[in-house]
Amino acid sequence: MDPNKYLRARVTGRRDLSEDLWTLRLALDAPFPFKPGQYATLAFEDAGGVHERAYSIASSPLESELEFFIELVPEGETTPTLHTLHAGDELWVRKSAKGLFTLDRKSGHHHHLFVATVTGVAPFMSMLRTWARDPSFAPPETRILLIEAASRDYEFPYVPELDELAGKLPGVKVVHAVSRSWECQGWQGECGRAEDILRKYADADGFTAGDTTAYVCGHPQMIENVKGMLKRGGFAKEAVHEEVYWIPAKAAPASA
Repeated sequence: MDPNKYLRARVTGRRDLSEDLWTLRLALDAPFPFKPGQYATLAFEDAGGVHERAYSIASSPLESELEFFIELVPEGETTPTLHTLHAGDELWVRKSAKGLFTLDRKSGHHHHLFVATVTGVAPFMSMLRTWARDPSFAPPETRILLIEAASRDYEFPYVPELDELAGKLPGVKVVHAVSRSWECQGWQGECGRAEDILRKYADADGFTAGDTTAYVCGHPQMIENVKGMLKRGGFAKEAVHEEVYWIPAKAAPASA
């Protein structure tokens, strides 16, 4: 690995949510500045060469370590190897963070609507963790509505922390929703897909076009559905930011 391009990283912690979802915390051997919402490129080298992929950072730049929330892609280039890592193991991180999925500071909007599925919550965690540590991160009149959706409740690694952040940060509201509630014994949150919950909360809480910037991150079909809803609700294109984690395969053409 080229030390001019990469920083060495050591795994300091791992938390498994299921067989295919886990969080990793990394300590780097040099400073790694980034903006909340940006991503880092994780890399490793084997007999097949260098393999690298971008992952949104869940930790705040005010923390000493980087955290990632990762979903296993069995045939993926990097996640099968990342899935084998435990405390003490090493990998590499490209020196520069990238990405424009950051808090809108240009429009003057006071309302920020966050919509995420599963690992898509990572950049929002970075933003909220930063605001909790640094009150100057956002103006005091800022309001944030985070809608976090998944199929099952075990896909939420940050529920207690998010609820605590919502209680600490004025103007922040967090809604957790599962679409397969019958598989979640004792679930007390909302039921439905992100799109369903968006319909219920956005207008009711005043997150409407004109003074709201929307940020949508996670499953590509969810992103398309939410973008369509927001467009019909009067949101301008520049008021909707998206972070797509993968591009779905095109359906095979129907046979004649």
